[in-house]
Amino acid sequence: MTYPRTFSHIGLSVTDLDQAVDFYSKVFGWYVIMPPTEIKADDSAIGFMCNNVFGEGWEKFRIAHLSTGDKIGVEIFEFKDAQKRENNFEYWKTGTFHFCVQDPDIEGLTKKLVEHGGKQRTPVMEYYPGEKPYRMVYCEDPFGNILEIYSHSYELIYSAGAYK
Repeated sequence: MTYPRTFSHIGLSVTDLDQAVDFYSKVFGWYVIMPPTEIKADDSAIGFMCNNVFGEGWEKFRIAHLSTGDKIGVEIFEFKDAQKRENNFEYWKTGTFHFCVQDPDIEGLTKKLVEHGGKQRTPVMEYYPGEKPYRMVYCEDPFGNILEIYSHSYELIYSAGAYK
């Protein structure tokens, strides 16, 4: 039987784990449920799992686990020799190109994000100008991960019908 599965977590890669944990906990208020921890390639259960995921030769990485207000997990990874992408917005290529958070005070959250080293990529825009108060903005964290901020829930925004 097919039924809607729930979303568990997302994994982000950054160049500075401590800075990322600070950013996401201060800007978005996410809970730190496991502080930065180093994982090494060894014979442990986690070492075995990582060998299967990343392949041989990954050596080590650091990871922290955070949780959003609606209990969605955020794994933040800092890999050995981590590098920031030169072009972080190749939206035409397959893969995840952004994630979205929700806050009715888009301007306030965007300002806070910029004050903590993030970047606002677009102006705040309206989905249904003059009809409904649904707004959005694209931003990025200090590591180049693209994120979107919605003023209202996904269901409210898209249940209104086609774009205008």
